[in-house]
Amino acid sequence: MEQYTVLAGLYDEYMNDVDREAWARYAMNCISRAAVGRNASVLECGCGTGAVTIPLKKAGYNVIGTDISDDMLAVAVENARKAGLLIPFVRMDMRSLSVHRPVDVVLACCDCVNYLTSPEDVRAFLRSAHDVLKIGGVLLFDVSSRYKLEYLLGNYCYNDSREDSAYLWQNNYDPESSLIEMRLEFFVRSGEACRPGEKPLYERHTETHIQRGHTQEELTAWLDEAGFASVRAFDAFTFDPPRADSERIQFFAVRAR
Repeated sequence: MEQYTVLAGLYDEYMNDVDREAWARYAMNCISRAAVGRNASVLECGCGTGAVTIPLKKAGYNVIGTDISDDMLAVAVENARKAGLLIPFVRMDMRSLSVHRPVDVVLACCDCVNYLTSPEDVRAFLRSAHDVLKIGGVLLFDVSSRYKLEYLLGNYCYNDSREDSAYLWQNNYDPESSLIEMRLEFFVRSGEACRPGEKPLYERHTETHIQRGHTQEELTAWLDEAGFASVRAFDAFTFDPPRADSERIQFFAVRAR
């Protein structure tokens, strides 16, 4: 299933209403709570276009950005180049992470774990993250809560348009499987020149994204099973306990053995 292909080139434009610098600051606040230094090594999973990777590098962390989408990585490389930074970006499946030497932090922001749509896939990621961390290293990831997927995204349709593109976004949530299917149709202005007086041409593209609403109880149990300790969950962007209506939950876990 093709994901983050056409969307990769539009992602930053359509995410411009999200304070991703604040997201990066929160990630750094989480890292600061761990027993790692300011120049800690960070392996970021699902780095996308580098919106969190780049601020981490600017703050002094030794960060590697990974993603399964070549298109998103290409945008990340260009964004880092524009920022004057040299950051290694590597295509990697978060279910089978690989590093030359153990790292201090494994980080996965903005729904990466929701894209793991089965318990087996989540367990594979947690085991893999455990194996690439140093003893005492920290795993940080957030998820969109089941409450958000079912009641806020649910069976809704969204749309947006910009100068050269537009999208339609239709959701379908299945409460039995806790899966949400998000069908996105993009209309992107064609690069072909138009004759004087003609309306511009738009190319239509479709992507389907599927996420699962993992519960806090499931994730806590799977973290314990993978060998993590000091597992904590927060209402994301705070250090308060999650609420029943929390839209995003942040997890913090330490490799103990």
